[in-house]
Amino acid sequence: MKFTELKNDIAEGARSIYLLEGEDAYFRMKGEEMLTRAFVQMPELNYTSFDGETLKGGALTSLVSAVESFPFMAERRVIKVTGLYPSESEYEKYLKKTFENFPPTSVLIIVNAESRKGADLKRKHSVTYVDCGKADEETVTKWVYLTLKRAGVTASVETCALVARYCLCNMSRVALETEKIIDYKGNDKSELTKDEAEALVYKEADYRIYEMTNAVARRDFGKFLSVQSELCRKNGDETALLSGLFSYFKNLLTAVASDMSDAELAKLLKMKEYGAKKTREQARAIGYGRLKNYVTYLYSAVSDIKSGITAPWIALEKVNNKIFFE
Repeated sequence: MKFTELKNDIAEGARSIYLLEGEDAYFRMKGEEMLTRAFVQMPELNYTSFDGETLKGGALTSLVSAVESFPFMAERRVIKVTGLYPSESEYEKYLKKTFENFPPTSVLIIVNAESRKGADLKRKHSVTYVDCGKADEETVTKWVYLTLKRAGVTASVETCALVARYCLCNMSRVALETEKIIDYKGNDKSELTKDEAEALVYKEADYRIYEMTNAVARRDFGKFLSVQSELCRKNGDETALLSGLFSYFKNLLTAVASDMSDAELAKLLKMKEYGAKKTREQARAIGYGRLKNYVTYLYSAVSDIKSGITAPWIALEKVNNKIFFE
C-alpha cells in the first residue's frame, strides 16, 4: 500500500508485519510514529527496538525471541527493527517459521531506507508492504493543501503545487516549509499567495537548475541569468553549477533520444514516472539537436576547468553564449 493509505488501514486493526520501505525519510518516520502510537501500550515493557546491522546469522534468533514473547498486561507487543536485510538463506533458516506462523500478540515494524539483494521481504508471508518512496507532485500538493487547511491557512492548489515543486517533492523538506508558512501566516486569514510562497519557501538547487533549463526552452536569457546569478552567489562555485547543468542536460538528452516508456525511463534515470514524463516534455521543448550540442559543450567546459585550461567564470560565460547567442 501507499504511505497515504496507512492511516485508514491502521483504523481497521493491526497487521502482523509492516515493512516501511523507501527513500523518503519523512514517510518512514511518520509511518513508524503512527504504528507505535496505535499499537504500543506501556512501551517500557511492550516495545523493543533492534538495529538490523547487528542481526546477522544466528543473531536473528534474538529478533525471533522478541517477536514470540508475550506482552505484559497489554494486547500486543511491538518490535521495531531498522535496516533489516537478511539473505535468502538467513530468512529460510531463522525467520520463515515465525513469519509464516506469526503470533497474534505481536506486531513487527521493519523500517528500511532501500531494497537490497537478499530476501525480498515485501513478498514474504504476513508482510504488509508500505511504500515510503518519494511521492508524486499530485500527492504532495494534496498533503500541503490539507495540512495548511487544518492549520487555518487557505491556499490555492496552484500555490500548494509550487511548494511541492520547490522542494522536489521531498516530504521532509515539504513538511518543514509548510510549517514555516503556517508560522508566517499566524492569525492572518488572507489566502497564501504565490508571491508569498516564492519568498518563503527555499528552493532546492536541483529545482533552480530545472528553472534554468526551462528558461533555455523559452529562450528567456533574463530568467536564466537571474537564477544562475543567485546560485553562484549562494554557492560561489561555477564549476558545481556547470556540472549540475551538464548532468541535467544529459538526462534530458537521454529522455528525448529514448523510445522507452515513461516507466522504463523513470527506472533508468532513478526518478518517479511523473518526473520522467515531465523530463521528456522539457527535452522535446528544447530539441534533440540543441541538447546534444549543449551536452558536448558543457562536458568540454567542465573538462577544461579541471585541466586548468579555463577559469570557471570564463567557462560559464562561454556556456551562456553558446546556449543563447550561437
